[in-house]
Amino acid sequence: MIKIAISGSMGKMGTRIRTLAEGDDSLAVSVLLERKSHDSIGESLNGIKISEDIAQVKNSDVLIEFTSPESTIVNLKQCVKLNKPIVIGTTGLSVEQIEQIKECSKQVPVVFSPNMSVGVNLLFILLKEAATNLKEYDVKITEAHHVHKKDAPSGTAKRLANIIESETKKKVDNIESIREGEIVGDHEIVFESDVDTIKLSHSAKTRDIFAQGALVAAKFLVGKKSGLYDMQDVLAEVK
Repeated sequence: MIKIAISGSMGKMGTRIRTLAEGDDSLAVSVLLERKSHDSIGESLNGIKISEDIAQVKNSDVLIEFTSPESTIVNLKQCVKLNKPIVIGTTGLSVEQIEQIKECSKQVPVVFSPNMSVGVNLLFILLKEAATNLKEYDVKITEAHHVHKKDAPSGTAKRLANIIESETKKKVDNIESIREGEIVGDHEIVFESDVDTIKLSHSAKTRDIFAQGALVAAKFLVGKKSGLYDMQDVLAEVK
């Protein structure tokens, strides 16, 4: 059985990860982490004390991290000290913070992805094929999320743009970000020419798709050598 630690365990994503993990016979939630100022610190949930002490990760096989960029880097460095793998789904990371992730991955295995959804990662694959064959088309990316999301464009939208730019060698400047209500996550790519319009899109109905993907990634990491992996690596092994 794989023991997982959950950072941001009382948040919306942490709650769904915890709930789904509890329903998986191959997983056991062993550590629940929250920020020091959180009201739940010191309380117990299903016999597990909620703690701000990242050193508790020593009692797990892998850490799943969906918090702030700053907290993610702090927790990542602790994983390096403890030689523990980590799944990072945090978005809004700076270029410098991403470089720190890359450096730390030389010492511990890391799955880092702007989107843990299996469906979105399939979209990445389809988009690469489309961009390869539609190099002369104009491109627009639209992404929509809930009003609480701080970064814009989303990490997923940036990844979509990077895929297109890599295949077409042209900069994607047309990215529209919408922050409205409680939208979980919508992404649409439109290829436009004088004769036709081609659209690829993905719409997340619940946060469970991200939580499920994170748990699949956690299982993938156990026993892996140090290195930087993404969800494409995860899906290549589990399909």
